[in-house]
Amino acid sequence: MAGVVGGNDFQWCFSQVKGAIDEDVAEADIISTVEFNHSGEFLATGDKGGRVVIFQHEQECKNRPHLRGEYNVYSTFQSHEPEFDYLKSLEIEEKINKIRWLPQQNSAHFLLSTNDKTIKLWKISERDKRAEGYNLKDEDGRLRDPFRITSLRVPVLMPMDLMVEASSRRVFANAHTYHINSISVNSDHQTYISADDLRINLWHLEITDRSFNIVDIKPANMEELTEVITAAECQPNQCNVFVYSSSKGTIRLCDMRAAALCDRHTKFFEEPEDPSSRSFFSEIISSISDVKFSHSGRYMMTRDYLSVKVWDLNMENRPVETYQVHEYLRSKLCSLYENDCIFDKFECCWNGSDSAIMTGSYNNFFRMFDRNTRKDITLEASRESSKPHGTLKPRKVSTGGKRKKDEISVDSLDFNKKILHTAWHPKENVIAVAATNNLYIFQDKIN
Repeated sequence: MAGVVGGNDFQWCFSQVKGAIDEDVAEADIISTVEFNHSGEFLATGDKGGRVVIFQHEQECKNRPHLRGEYNVYSTFQSHEPEFDYLKSLEIEEKINKIRWLPQQNSAHFLLSTNDKTIKLWKISERDKRAEGYNLKDEDGRLRDPFRITSLRVPVLMPMDLMVEASSRRVFANAHTYHINSISVNSDHQTYISADDLRINLWHLEITDRSFNIVDIKPANMEELTEVITAAECQPNQCNVFVYSSSKGTIRLCDMRAAALCDRHTKFFEEPEDPSSRSFFSEIISSISDVKFSHSGRYMMTRDYLSVKVWDLNMENRPVETYQVHEYLRSKLCSLYENDCIFDKFECCWNGSDSAIMTGSYNNFFRMFDRNTRKDITLEASRESSKPHGTLKPRKVSTGGKRKKDEISVDSLDFNKKILHTAWHPKENVIAVAATNNLYIFQDKIN
């Protein structure tokens, strides 16, 4: 996966786009989360309408060996419905905040999906046979008169068209007072954590009626509240370790072996602020919107409003790498504050070998950074550049002075078009990028 952000030997090309082309986008169709499963064979998306759509990777075409197979719809189901909290007179949105796949144990697939309040465990399984020849009911399902049954039949399994079923196996409810922002499956494959603004709970996948509260930062007096939890994730190799990030730009690493309630962190990651660059917006833009462990578990990556930082778990006082995502927006913070864009929560992701990272920006731009070569690239997810297997051209933003031919002025960026959710295939150079109601899939160009 060397040199995955461009160069003479590597180019990204368009593969597919899913979703309607309409100018008027229905709120319910806006994609709110994207996640590959552990093998990369399946790709799940959740939307604001509470639906989960799963795409399956088809095998390569024999007559076009230079192209990888495409992702086609495998299953669509309604995961969450809108609810109403009568005690608080609050509507609970059906929007899917996060999807997390469980490692595959048998022929069925399992995933966790959550809205603001309720987490559900879904089983996705295939059926291509059905039983026929029942004794007590006819083929159309009606019960037979027992007195008319004169012989005993042995039911047989007959082939049928493949059917994919999604069934809710567990519902984990009533454990969060505030909105859930993260779920993360533990490396023991038996437990997972869920985080809201002030608390983190530990669940067992088999037990729905109770969870253990492992972090609680709620002050006795809510007027003393100074920060909230923004994201949380389990360490990929050690089931006792997890991290959570805060709106103050800090990350705390906790070890569940130390105490049942992890109010005291084991490590505290924070970069000292440069006093010369302090402004009215400093606290807002330092808030961390996403935290992700590398696959190796050695590093973690955090995304704040303007940058992505990579931290070595053995060094708490500063990140080992900092990548500017859209530094040209620093001069626009005032208008971004007025239109609320400054509160947008961008996610970030690693490639399969931890050598590159990806995150989104505005104008349907997304950024990639190669950790080995320190090269970076800006690409765009748009219908205009969606020619079949066409190469993506790098985009550049002009910050003032004379604008070059292929550059776009910072003043003409569309802040309503934003890439908040991205995912990278765990084994190949295939990426999924959610742009409003469209899902773009790009892959490396196979020469």
